[in-house]
Amino acid sequence: MKKLAIFFALFNGVLNSEAQTLITYGKNKISKEEFLRAYNKNITQVENKEKSIREYVELFSNFKLKVKAAQELHIDTSAQIINDLENFRHQVEGGYLNDQQSYEVLKNQAFQRSQEDLHVIHYFIPIGESPKSQDTLKAYQAIYSFYNGLSKQKDVQIPSEIHQTDLGFITVFTLPYTYENIIYDLKPGELSKPYRSKKAWHIFKLEEKRNSAGKWKIAQILFTYPPNPDEQIKLRAQKLADSAYALLINGVDFATVAREMSEDKLTYLNGGEIPEFGVGKYDPAFEQELMSLTKDGDLSNPFSSSFGVHILKRIKYTPTATSPDDESLQYELKYKLMQDDRIKIAREKFAQQTRVKTGFRLIKKITTSKLFALADSIKNNVDYSKTVDPSILRTEIIGFTKSSQEVKDWIEYIIDSKTEDTSFAALWESYKDFATLEYYRKHLEEFNKEFANQLNEFKEGNMLFEVMEKEVWSRAAKDSIGLRKYYSEYKEKYKWSESADVLVMNCATEEIAQAAIREIENGATWQDLIEANQGELQGDSGRFELSQINASAEASPGSFSPITKNADGTASFIRYYRFYPTGLQRSFEDSKGMLINDYQPLVEQQWITQLRKRYPVIVDEAVLQSIIREQ
Repeated sequence: MKKLAIFFALFNGVLNSEAQTLITYGKNKISKEEFLRAYNKNITQVENKEKSIREYVELFSNFKLKVKAAQELHIDTSAQIINDLENFRHQVEGGYLNDQQSYEVLKNQAFQRSQEDLHVIHYFIPIGESPKSQDTLKAYQAIYSFYNGLSKQKDVQIPSEIHQTDLGFITVFTLPYTYENIIYDLKPGELSKPYRSKKAWHIFKLEEKRNSAGKWKIAQILFTYPPNPDEQIKLRAQKLADSAYALLINGVDFATVAREMSEDKLTYLNGGEIPEFGVGKYDPAFEQELMSLTKDGDLSNPFSSSFGVHILKRIKYTPTATSPDDESLQYELKYKLMQDDRIKIAREKFAQQTRVKTGFRLIKKITTSKLFALADSIKNNVDYSKTVDPSILRTEIIGFTKSSQEVKDWIEYIIDSKTEDTSFAALWESYKDFATLEYYRKHLEEFNKEFANQLNEFKEGNMLFEVMEKEVWSRAAKDSIGLRKYYSEYKEKYKWSESADVLVMNCATEEIAQAAIREIENGATWQDLIEANQGELQGDSGRFELSQINASAEASPGSFSPITKNADGTASFIRYYRFYPTGLQRSFEDSKGMLINDYQPLVEQQWITQLRKRYPVIVDEAVLQSIIREQ
């Protein structure tokens, strides 16, 4: 009995610890747990632990007071807050709908496979839809006969019905997961046993392995072939490529040639640049030419592929990360996993685990055979509501704790799935998992405290932004009387450092910038230039501190700065008119931006003082001391 009493005392102690209130404001409470979650997330290293904790009590109390003010203004029910919260929910909920252990196994497997590139030959033979059709039986006999022959000797005549494709080098995520698993189990020179998919028999041969070649960022100029090009068309493309190549080796900018000559409609406007990619993305001939470029900036000679004649420029090469702790690689693997079919493995396992939590139960008001027959009769009939008895559509088939699935939900799933080759029995099993995960997703806050906290933090953060905009930032900007009073009291703060009256011009190209300088030197006004060159010139004049515009020591009244070329191809320059020494007083208007910025904390503090009067803040010192001891 004593042991039992001690157990319950300890258990109640744990519960009380979790439920301890650290801060009250009015009738509202902040638990020790909530405070520690926020503190540990936002505070890292500290020199004085107690001082840090007490300061954060003040900060967190003020944060909660502002959120409470936002609730009073019904900001939490505004359409913008609700929409933002729903969008955020969709972004993060996927991470809570997988079996974490299975996910980690898949991620680690993907990392290991990312370290190697595999050169693969693919043999396949198409098959009929019916497993008992004559063509399917012939395909089975042909593929196994070929496999047996190829297993015994290398030089085997490939029958006409079997297709052969050199896939070149592939890596993880290049092929469907089923094929990838088959290939990564092979040793160099080894054949896979024939594998049947829905539409073909397959054999894979692993030619060789190598360490991962990494990824490239490149640009290309392409002169395209139409389908089935004749020699005259190929010769035309080759001549155009030779002309472009001649321009390049004589110093013409690659991006310029790509924009003016390339026939690749996806890249020419971007100077021919292709998003970064790794092996398996393009055909082997393309990759072979690319890998011959040994350093950034190298150009390939014109070469042909099935798409046309290419010229490549290597922009950047990135080797594959070899450490599983590499952050960029982990991000890439996570993203690709979430987009890949293999994630279904983790989700299916997770669905099985969550059935008990969701209260999953089958409601046997209608047999599965009737469900299958009904699905078969309407799978191509979207307007099934006119042909199926409404009472049948409303029949419950799966129950959960707070809701249920009906026959109409099953029918909608069949229509949406569009998997004609899958049996209804298999679809029924996948539907049970789908329904379970959908229920779990919609009630995720009830099942996962971490998700609920993440959602609440996002919501309160958005509410804070909106209420600060309303009660502090906009109010400070509009309080002209308060701003002028603040300016009068702190006028000495607002003085110019060295400054100048200048014109800042932004131009679409360097050539346009050069032309604009000539026009201004010849007496044209910058306003007239902008009017005459709409969309290609933008300008602004005013007084700026020299440090803001990076003025050179050589700048003088009437002079121009050197033209600055920007990464996006645009260009800019400055013309100087008059210079001022440091220490001159700024006017109220010249100081207004800085004034508003400095005045905002005063407005905020006045608002917090009002909130604390409305909701008196009380800190439980005993609970606070326990936090200080435990941290």
